[in-house]
Amino acid sequence: MWWVFLGDGINDSPALRASDVGISVDNAVDIAKESADIILLEKSLLVLEEGVLEGRKVFGNITKYIKMGASSNFGNVFSVVGSSLLLPFLPMLPVQLLVQNLLYDLSQTAIPWDQVDDEYLIQPRKWEIGDIGRFMICIGPLSSIFDYATFALMWWWFGANSIAKQGLFQSGWFVEGLLSQTLIVHMIRTRKIPFVQSRASWPLIFTTVAVMLTGIYFPFSVLGRKIGLTHLPPSYFAFLVLILLSYALLTQRVKTWFVKKFGYS
Repeated sequence: MWWVFLGDGINDSPALRASDVGISVDNAVDIAKESADIILLEKSLLVLEEGVLEGRKVFGNITKYIKMGASSNFGNVFSVVGSSLLLPFLPMLPVQLLVQNLLYDLSQTAIPWDQVDDEYLIQPRKWEIGDIGRFMICIGPLSSIFDYATFALMWWWFGANSIAKQGLFQSGWFVEGLLSQTLIVHMIRTRKIPFVQSRASWPLIFTTVAVMLTGIYFPFSVLGRKIGLTHLPPSYFAFLVLILLSYALLTQRVKTWFVKKFGYS
């Protein structure tokens, strides 16, 4: 049990110091303010409620970021390791991976300004490292399924099956990998159906859309050619839409199952 004490006089200072959370006001005596943990600048206890809700919101956004990074990187490990063993060339060059990760990280810079579902703010949340681990294991490998589908598409359908055509193969995975990782930002940020029942904040929508458009354009740019990427055929993007929709539907299905079984911290 936590003890909270509110006071502003000299006689209140021992209790303010002994309590778990001591609260005073800006016009209190100096000894009371020195003993308090929190000093209210406004004469309203509603400030405390706003502070608690803002703290829960910050915690929720931090948890989102960790879950996104952990699950995404966990899935990429399976894709990179498996494809490196099967292919006669690297599935993606180191510089291409660095550029992809840079763009993906840029898409998440607006998470601190993202909204949090009202249901999440009702009660305090605990830091559960086990929950993050379970989430990473359940959600992370899903991206690998569609990474390997992209590998098969590039290898057999588009004929990117030799060292001479590795640039085409790498370009296909660069775009699919970046867009799927960016899409997962909206899938993980809420326990509800994204875009329908819960929509991200406008700053987050802007950064993710901007990064996705940049990723699509990158293989066609001068900078993209300098790091080994090449033009993608128009038919590739029809397959890309199908892959991304399938990935979103499967992730939503698994996320719903995860929430029912383990909850959503």
